[in-house]
Amino acid sequence: IGLTFAILLLPATANAQLTIDMASITCGQYLGMPPAQSRDFSAWMGGWFSYQLRKTSIDLMTHEKNIANVKAWCQYHPQETVMSGLKNATGQQ
Repeated sequence: IGLTFAILLLPATANAQLTIDMASITCGQYLGMPPAQSRDFSAWMGGWFSYQLRKTSIDLMTHEKNIANVKAWCQYHPQETVMSGLKNATGQQ
């Protein structure tokens, strides 16, 4: 009985996975996120972007400044992607 129950739950567990294309998140979506989600998203994107630039250290002040710059840029470009805002905020093209 236990094995049957486990087999029945297996498809439900597999459907719980979600794939998100982080590069397609728009500024409007980013600015509309709840604070905790925005913080996590900012940390993930900042880490990914730093990795792409081969940066191996973390400067928390620069991270906070970049978040503020991206959010300010996003205010005027709500249809653009956050990735565009990150490139703009860090001077990377």
